[in-house]
Amino acid sequence: QVRLVESGGATVQSGGSLRLSCTTFGRTWSDFACMGWLRQAPGKQREEIAHIVRDGSNTYARSTEDRFTISLDNANNALILQLTSLKPEDTANYYCAAGTHRTYHGGRSAYYFCRSEDFTYWGQGAQVTVSS
Repeated sequence: QVRLVESGGATVQSGGSLRLSCTTFGRTWSDFACMGWLRQAPGKQREEIAHIVRDGSNTYARSTEDRFTISLDNANNALILQLTSLKPEDTANYYCAAGTHRTYHGGRSAYYFCRSEDFTYWGQGAQVTVSS
């Protein structure tokens, strides 16, 4: 049985930083084609922050690409999301997600990417609260 478990959620002041970590049980990160972080704030739709796709580039949401960084810590079997320059509007429940399928975009500049449907395993979430 595959499980994803997030850690590192906390309450921080505006301008602060956090490091979220997601550990996988039942599979290693190398088994997944798509790995990502998403968040959902109260009363708002879930939004993707960033993802890593096998044989592809890391992809970021425009709203956070200059402040958040996704990476894989293979030594510790963890998917990391580094958050910096946090703002009150970053307050949300942050989820890690993964899947074994990736989507292929063909054509002259072919590439792989992850659609929301490609994320089939989800963690329970880590609460991040940013105070002003």
